[in-house]
Amino acid sequence: MSQRTITRAELGEAVYQRIGLSRTESAALVELVLKEISDCLAGGETVKLSSFGSFVVREKGARVGRNPKTGIEVPIDPRRVMVFKPSNILKARINREGEDA
Repeated sequence: MSQRTITRAELGEAVYQRIGLSRTESAALVELVLKEISDCLAGGETVKLSSFGSFVVREKGARVGRNPKTGIEVPIDPRRVMVFKPSNILKARINREGEDA
């Protein structure tokens, strides 16, 4: 299994290769899609991408944590976290491709 990371530039290049838009338009399209997803998540909305998965924002309440090194209790403020839930189709594809390797 490779540890390759896909960048925005590589996504833009993939759009350029497959769709045929200019490199500038392809990069702008990728940025627009990512911005729309981020804006929706920042607003607390769930983003569902069919056959891929869902990005869900969850509220976490305040709690008391503990510094593992010192053992001192530390209050942790309430916050919002984003969770990605892959679709069953994506899970199956990942597992199928993992068996081929």
